[in-house]
Amino acid sequence: MTTMEWIDHDRIIAIVRGLAPEPMVALADALLRGGVRLVEITFNQAQPDSWADTARSIRLIGERFAGRMLAGAGTVMTLEQLRLAADAGARYIISPNVDVAVIRETRKLGLASLPGALTPTEIAAAHDAGADAVKVFPAGSLGPDYIRAIRAPLCHIPLLAVGGVTEKNCAGFVAAGCAGVGVGGNLVNKQWIQDGKFDDITALARTYTLALGR
Repeated sequence: MTTMEWIDHDRIIAIVRGLAPEPMVALADALLRGGVRLVEITFNQAQPDSWADTARSIRLIGERFAGRMLAGAGTVMTLEQLRLAADAGARYIISPNVDVAVIRETRKLGLASLPGALTPTEIAAAHDAGADAVKVFPAGSLGPDYIRAIRAPLCHIPLLAVGGVTEKNCAGFVAAGCAGVGVGGNLVNKQWIQDGKFDDITALARTYTLALGR
C-alpha cells in the first residue's frame, strides 16, 4: 500500500517527540497492539545533536516492524533533515509549515509529503507544491467546524488534523472530512513510557482506533 492508503485505512498517526531510540521498540509494539500502525518521529529544531538519534529511531522501527508499521519523520524543516530521514527509511515527511523546497524534494525522493498549514491560502499553496495531504495545525484550537468549512471549497485536498486531537474529538475531525489525525502527547504519554506502563498505552491506542471505526 502507499502511505496515503495506509492513512486512509488506519486514520491515525502517533507522534513521538523527544524519545531516545532505546524505548522506541517497546513503544512501537504497544501502539501496534492497540491498532496504531503509523508513527511519526520528530526532529527537535533546538537540538541538532539529537537528529542522528531521530534518524536511528526511524530506521529501528522500519527494520523491526517492516510490513506491520509505517515510520515517518516529523518537524522536518530543512533539506538536511529530509535527507537524514530518507536515508533512515522514512516513508513520509511531516512538517509544521509549508516549505516548497522541502515538499518538492520529498516528492523527488518518492516519499509522501505532509506539510502543515492553517489558512486556505497556505493549504492550497502546499497542495500546489505537490503535497500528498496537508496537516491542519493546530486543529484542536479551531475544531471540526473549521475543517468542515475549509473542506467546502478545498474538497480536493486531503487533510489531516493535528494538534489538540484527543480520543474524544478524533472521530469528529474525520467526520468533518479529514483523511486522518495525528496524536502526540495525548496518546504517547511520556510518564507512562518512563514507568514502563506500555499496556496503558496499548489500551489508550485501542480507544482511539475504536473511536475511528477500526
